[in-house]
Amino acid sequence: MFVVEQDCPYPELDNKDILEGVHHLIGFVDDEIVAVARLLPAGASYPSVSIGRVAVSEKWREKKLGHDLMKKAVSECEALWPQQDIEIGAQNHLRNFYSKHGFEAYSEVYLEDGIPHVDMRRRA
Repeated sequence: MFVVEQDCPYPELDNKDILEGVHHLIGFVDDEIVAVARLLPAGASYPSVSIGRVAVSEKWREKKLGHDLMKKAVSECEALWPQQDIEIGAQNHLRNFYSKHGFEAYSEVYLEDGIPHVDMRRRA
């Protein structure tokens, strides 16, 4: 989804998937993968726990699946790492989406792979 739809031709392998404590959420409809997210322990990407690689298949985006995915991702982070802030590097156009899940922007907008991003945090 990142490489094809958003024209981000960078390797997905960042060696974070093999770190101890990393978890992946994978949403299925029947046998089709329709949503994914990666949960990272503190220190893997940010000083705090973080959620990344959040993606929903294009044909499922208007069906509230993204909100279900984020609710589950936040819930899992809270269960795995209680009383810790959760951080994300959000695409700036999704700032409102993430704010509905308790995230607040704390950085200026910056470019990552040519796409405007902002760092956001959900306080414990």
